[in-house]
Amino acid sequence: MIHKCTCPCPQTPRPCSATAQLSPARRSPPPRRCLLESSLPGTSLPPSLPPTMAVYSVCVTTGPYLMAGTLDNISVTLLGTCGESPKQRLDRLGRDFAAGSVQKYKVRCPAELGELLLLRLYKERYAFFPKDSWYCSFICVKAPNGTCTQFPCYQWIEGYCTIELRPGTATTICQDSLPLLLDHRRRELQSRQECYRWKVYAPGFPGIIDVSNFEEMETDKKFALTKTAPCTDQGDSGNQYLPGFPMKIDFPSLLHMDPNIRYSATKTVSLLFNAIPASLGMKLRGLLDRKGSWKKLDDIRNIFWCHKTVTSEYVTEHWCEDPFFGYQYLNGVNPVMLHCLSSLPSKLPVTNDMVAPSLGPDTCLQTELERGNVFLADYWILEEAPVHCLNGRQQYVAAPLCLLWLNPQGALVPLAIQLSQNPGPQSPIFLPTDSYWDWLLAKTWVRNSEFLVHEHNTHFLCTHLLCEAFSMATLRQLPLCHPVYKLLLPHTRYTLQVNTIARATLLNPDGLVDHVTSGGRQGLLYLISTGLAHFTYTDFCLPDSLRARGVLTIPNYHYRDDGLKIWAAIQSFVSEIVGYYYPSDASVQRDTELQAWVGEIFAQAFLGRESSGFPQRLCTPGELVKFLTAIIFNCSAQHAAVNSGQHDFGAWMPNTPSSMRQPPPQTKGTATLESYLDTLPEVNVTCNNLLLFWLVSQEPKDQRPLGTYPDQHFTEEAPRRSIAAFQNRLAQISQEIRERNQGLVLPYAYLDPPVIENSVSI
Repeated sequence: MIHKCTCPCPQTPRPCSATAQLSPARRSPPPRRCLLESSLPGTSLPPSLPPTMAVYSVCVTTGPYLMAGTLDNISVTLLGTCGESPKQRLDRLGRDFAAGSVQKYKVRCPAELGELLLLRLYKERYAFFPKDSWYCSFICVKAPNGTCTQFPCYQWIEGYCTIELRPGTATTICQDSLPLLLDHRRRELQSRQECYRWKVYAPGFPGIIDVSNFEEMETDKKFALTKTAPCTDQGDSGNQYLPGFPMKIDFPSLLHMDPNIRYSATKTVSLLFNAIPASLGMKLRGLLDRKGSWKKLDDIRNIFWCHKTVTSEYVTEHWCEDPFFGYQYLNGVNPVMLHCLSSLPSKLPVTNDMVAPSLGPDTCLQTELERGNVFLADYWILEEAPVHCLNGRQQYVAAPLCLLWLNPQGALVPLAIQLSQNPGPQSPIFLPTDSYWDWLLAKTWVRNSEFLVHEHNTHFLCTHLLCEAFSMATLRQLPLCHPVYKLLLPHTRYTLQVNTIARATLLNPDGLVDHVTSGGRQGLLYLISTGLAHFTYTDFCLPDSLRARGVLTIPNYHYRDDGLKIWAAIQSFVSEIVGYYYPSDASVQRDTELQAWVGEIFAQAFLGRESSGFPQRLCTPGELVKFLTAIIFNCSAQHAAVNSGQHDFGAWMPNTPSSMRQPPPQTKGTATLESYLDTLPEVNVTCNNLLLFWLVSQEPKDQRPLGTYPDQHFTEEAPRRSIAAFQNRLAQISQEIRERNQGLVLPYAYLDPPVIENSVSI
């Protein structure tokens, strides 16, 4: 908690705003000789000061980031079991606290302080200079007896304030007995809960962060150079177009962001350099304003002529082939749709005669079902999805059923496609033996359904929104010294910021979703709320999901193979951390902060739905290990698997159309090249969508790959060894993936650990 300073005098710090801090603060008390006088029974004040001074060495490390240094005065007070040091300003000849600096100071005390419990850090006005932000990485204190205590900070400190830091040793609430430390935990969480507030974005959505709270806190700062009044509700007035961009942007929601969750300057500039040239390039060529159908398919090649990849070129050449259509269910951007069948559902009345030409003379449909070689992709969720208008023209959505077969050559190929959930004369079953354009059109309808389910559910709901809820619960319910906080914090980096950007540019009224998808914003709201209502803990945990879908033995399923290796590596790492801090069932059950954390996730992320199977309470270390493994996997590897390939597989628009302009065909024999082009998205809709694919597939700079932990929140030797072992295992997995990819026509690299970001950050 950081308190707001109401007086410019540096000698008298007063309560400062809590906007930017992750650590608690307190009003600075007058110096006293024994901090724990009222906390520790049996302690008494020494009758007189010893003749010699105890000297503590204080080493302060400032982060190496742009504008991380400060000109403000920095002072410290050390609090130990035997007393408290006088407040002392940290000052040396020359510039103090420059970005990337490591500087040592001496703090003199009348007597040794015993075991250090807290370090109080003061940031105060220096002369006439305006206040600034300071990124403090950590502070190391060396006692007179040679004992070193590290105080991790790793946060931006804004304005004039006082914060308190604990030593880096991770502790659960059960391990703290001193009233001073218990009060410190309570105040820290109270401050965070005031700063990070939940908000309901739409009915049926997971809870999100209320960014308007940051604006309220910012306008309350007494030393702001330009103080503004709180904004009143002005409806849609903040939703405006930016020149060169095709959609409205909700600017107010982007202006006020806690500095500890917003993008770094490096990442912001990198994102803009990715976005602006691509958007302006399309604008200057007239593509973003050109309505109507594409004249020929080859024209689509010219949209991103300078942004081609090996995979995007392969897709362009092979997109209409049945084996590649099936391949994408295994290693495309939505590799979670297939379910193995032992019998056909009644809503898909495929007969053996229909598929016999595809199966060949040596087998039949029933035999292949019994062998476990028949799979179904069911897009039931789209059956009642709202539709939308683009360029003033009605769009359409189908809810297809796609039957696939694993042939003797090990290739997954489509056997039959029905474009609705209701069989009948107006819902024909399309087959590979149909005319070229009939079959291609049916597959393209399936690919459009893939786009809708992938973008709204697999990608945005199951990674972005759920990981935002995990981040919020972690910030609100776990203090900085908690081992689970230290473990999860790197996997929450920038998630709240990127989701705020998404809501300001994609999900807002007249945002990009309203410009590119057949369902528009209303379709998105429906699909996400419906998807969450059916999402289960089994779906969330990769090994359980693969087992439940019956896809453990499909060959060439690289997403599964690489994902299971990474899951196992994360699980082993988490098991060691949990085993170190939670040696028994009771240690888990008695951790009230941990139970509040999992309870808030259940309530806010999964809306308290018991049928989801998500835990409401954790009772054993094993349950905690599984839950943490799933969270880290989905915040990192799963997001990489469903996000990073969007440009690769979507740059050739017919492979992933975002909308369809004609209704699904109700008869066979009517499709032609002309009708096919008239069904695909118009030119400007295509370009808007490809712009999105390009941006989300390009991770901006300031990256931290999976297993990279430059901020040393864990200071004990045991967790550091576990981190090193985790990094070594990830390096082995990377080597195995790269060796395998050398023998593949189309390499699968989305789950190569060095290209997996630690968190959902784009």
